[in-house]
Amino acid sequence: MTYSSSFTRAHRKEIFRRLARIVRGAAPAPLPSFNDLRARLHLFQQSYAGLQTIEVEKIVGTVDRSNDFDRDFLPRSPQTRERWERLERAFPSLGFPPISVYQINDVYFVIDGNHRVALAKQKGAEFIDAEVTEIDTDIEIDADIDFEKIIYLEQAQRFMQGSGLERSRPMARIDFSRPQGFSELFDMVKAHGYDMMMEQGRVLEPHEIAADWYDRIYLPTVESIRWEKLLELEAGSTEGDFFLWVIHRRREHEPREGEQSLEGAARQAAHDQERRIKVRALRALGRG
Repeated sequence: MTYSSSFTRAHRKEIFRRLARIVRGAAPAPLPSFNDLRARLHLFQQSYAGLQTIEVEKIVGTVDRSNDFDRDFLPRSPQTRERWERLERAFPSLGFPPISVYQINDVYFVIDGNHRVALAKQKGAEFIDAEVTEIDTDIEIDADIDFEKIIYLEQAQRFMQGSGLERSRPMARIDFSRPQGFSELFDMVKAHGYDMMMEQGRVLEPHEIAADWYDRIYLPTVESIRWEKLLELEAGSTEGDFFLWVIHRRREHEPREGEQSLEGAARQAAHDQERRIKVRALRALGRG
């Protein structure tokens, strides 16, 4: 039987996809790197899970070969041809020796065996044998992860751990439309802690401060945001976004009018947003 390499077809497909993204002005589709995830999300706790048969479609990244393959494990460089074709000739039925992978949640990152995975994906294999090392994390990582999401998860984790909220209110879930929201929120928690310690005349632990801030400031504000239906006024915004907006609005309140309640600040924010929507609508009509 004459041997026919699948490398040229796979490499041509990667080139066409790359050119199509350039024409559309779309972002590149790099193969996610486990090393980037480890550094950003501080993934250290691991345990050996042994030899398993895993689903090829759930292999979504690599430890250190992001430059050689794209997100679908298509070869990006002709330099990978020799290794590709040697494996293809040696294992025509894809009966490869086991690869090595890290498992995070329900997806896998290749430690050793990137070319074997690339061939398996190219030929439509459903399963492959793998030596699996599990990574323990509470952060949800799935097949659609991208670097913007990685940065977002990193900032969320830093806030939860650094503020002490992870210890005192581990079930708390705060979302933003942009990762910078977490650093702004962290500054608010620290300012709240300073005020608490001045009032009580003693040093407080971060988890004590975080619990008080969450229970007395964050939750009541979010309840007011829901009551005023602020989320319905601005598509794409989150409760975290509106929390920051309400707090900033409260700080801008005239001191001579007395301290504004959280409920009052949320109500005023809703009125302000409704006015902005009306102004935008009127301007749009004027342009029409």
